[in-house]
Amino acid sequence: MAMNASRRFFLPVLLALAFGATAARAQVTTATTSHAAIAPAYATARPRNVIFMIPDGCGPAAVGLGRMMAGRPLSMDSILVGAVQTRSASSRVTDSAAGGTALATGVKTTNTMAGLDPQGRTLGTLIEAAAARGMAVGLVTTARVTDATPAAFLSHVADRHAEDTIAVQVLEHRLDVLFGGGLRRVLPEGAGGDRRDGRDLLAEARRHGVRVVTSRAELATPLETPLLGLFANRDLDLEVDRDSTRQPSLAELTEEALTLLARRGSGFLLVVEGALIDGAAHNNDPAALGREVVAYDRALAAALAFARREPGTLLVASADHETGGLALGLRIGEESAHDMAPESLFTVRASVWSMADSVLAGADPVAVAGQGTGLRGLTAQEQAELRAAAGSRDRMLGALGNLESRRAGVGWSTGWHTAVDVGLYAFGPGRERFIGLHENTDVARQIAELLGLDLDSETARLRKAAGAR
Repeated sequence: MAMNASRRFFLPVLLALAFGATAARAQVTTATTSHAAIAPAYATARPRNVIFMIPDGCGPAAVGLGRMMAGRPLSMDSILVGAVQTRSASSRVTDSAAGGTALATGVKTTNTMAGLDPQGRTLGTLIEAAAARGMAVGLVTTARVTDATPAAFLSHVADRHAEDTIAVQVLEHRLDVLFGGGLRRVLPEGAGGDRRDGRDLLAEARRHGVRVVTSRAELATPLETPLLGLFANRDLDLEVDRDSTRQPSLAELTEEALTLLARRGSGFLLVVEGALIDGAAHNNDPAALGREVVAYDRALAAALAFARREPGTLLVASADHETGGLALGLRIGEESAHDMAPESLFTVRASVWSMADSVLAGADPVAVAGQGTGLRGLTAQEQAELRAAAGSRDRMLGALGNLESRRAGVGWSTGWHTAVDVGLYAFGPGRERFIGLHENTDVARQIAELLGLDLDSETARLRKAAGAR
């Protein structure tokens, strides 16, 4: 009884802390930092399938902006259960490799490391443990399949930027389903790729029985596993720039992956990353960010619909960190805005990145900004700022992002990540384990326990296979 009363008292406090509400200092200082430390043993039904969704870089303000742009509650709002602290082993502000590793392995590591502990030793991941037990496994991302978050689940490298090495390790897993971008990382120079070792990893995958698709048209044909789908040379396009006739959406890829994995009939683990939320926030691009959140939410809605149809399915979602330090409010000089105007972002038809490309190619910056943002009546100061930035990509990105942000009434504290707590979402058997405030490592450990996976044993197996301690 005392434990239940404690949980009833602390849960609203922890959730309020996570999302910026004011709480008395006495409550803050007595709150336990990990829900796992105060939770009783749960006797609940265990899931047969787990869908683990990661909206990279998505903090609570980004969710709020996405909700404003959608003009309705988001699907994720209905399954919010807690919050996650995101620090790495080396910093309160994590990078995506360390953040992804915590979510993949249940162990904190040093920034830039993927799938390794701070001493550089291999860590077993959820996907590796699930595959070793005979479950169907898949990963979907809107980034390169060699980017930091996929690397954290599918490789073991000290430097997340070693993408040629990561590509080899990722494809060696022969996942049942792997969707994303990154064609140039798997093809040799001379065949449209960037690899200098001469290896054609697509050809190697085909020789091992993996079906490879590289276009939306191929995705529409009857498909079988194992399946590798790479739909862009690098990352997929931001949603605001995406040509829907050429590139599939994250929701479409998620639905296809769920169909294929469920067909296996052995239970599955699917990891889905909405990667470009992070990219839009790095560019301080509010219109692109809001649309990425909405696109991710559509994918989550598809996953949630599947989980409701299949009662043995657990859906868990958490970002690896927040990016950009987004504030839904703005101060310019000594003046503070008393309202927002998110509707100014509704007319934006291009990301600041694609607009900057046009300017660097020789187009007039004021004309590009007017057409790309849909904003009318650019002031003399705004026009001067755009023209002054025209010779530099970074300055052009900044000028365009500032233009949109000022009009919308939003602000940014950084172009990198922050230490802000991120939302934790869950639906299905075992959801109660995710209530409250958690460390990022708790999420992986709880998923592993619910699926009956032993991450420590998988780590020992991989180290033995590699001849390591």
